[in-house]
Amino acid sequence: MTRPVNLDTLRELELLDVLPHLWRTGTPAGAPATSPEAPQRTSTPAVVAPGTQRAPKAPIAAQPLPVPADPARAARIAALDWRALNEDMAACRACRLCERRKQAVPGVGALDASWLFVGEGPGAEEDEQGEPFVGQAGKLLDAMLAAAGLQRGREVYIANVVKCRPPGNRTPSPDEAEACAPYLDRQINLIRPKIIVALGKTAVTRLTGRDTSMASLRLQRFEYQGIPLVATYHPAYLLRNLPDKLKAWEDLVFARRVRAETR
Repeated sequence: MTRPVNLDTLRELELLDVLPHLWRTGTPAGAPATSPEAPQRTSTPAVVAPGTQRAPKAPIAAQPLPVPADPARAARIAALDWRALNEDMAACRACRLCERRKQAVPGVGALDASWLFVGEGPGAEEDEQGEPFVGQAGKLLDAMLAAAGLQRGREVYIANVVKCRPPGNRTPSPDEAEACAPYLDRQINLIRPKIIVALGKTAVTRLTGRDTSMASLRLQRFEYQGIPLVATYHPAYLLRNLPDKLKAWEDLVFARRVRAETR
């Protein structure tokens, strides 16, 4: 069950520094908002308390994705249980990322999670520890989750498009993402989350089939395998572009609204 928004945690996201007293006493110039302590609806609010922002009624279906290069391999992976799936990822040699990895990084969290967050790929610290989002980007993601009333390992599962670290933390290539696609799809089928949040361009492109700007993909309700999907920025991007933390918060508010409308 989703917990109330933790306003104190917003300070970790620096949102209360960017927008002074946004949730308490007023709004900054040019950014109307609603306070959860004293709700006052304004016309077309820029940032609103969770539950007050409307989600689109009609979800946008994912565009057709490429047919797997090895249908037999994809079919085999689609039949694996959790244990066999993790073992298969650990032994995978389907693309060149296996050549320099220390270990595969399958994912972490509740196996019956309502929320699935999908990032790009492991970094150096993730490659060392075998868990996604454990570096600075992971700390920011945890702060984002806490601000939205969520917690890693409880109602959340975190995975990546690719399960092995790309050298130099570069963006995974399309063929690398395709090689790992059966693993991510099997994770989704085993978890059956109520909502998917795609973190960053690589995850959004993989799960929606749309290779376009994040600005055009935000605040829309997509569907992947019949599951609602929302796009937002990757935490690593937010560390380099602090003003966009507000946009990421808006995306999480929107995702909570979509989740609330999903049975």
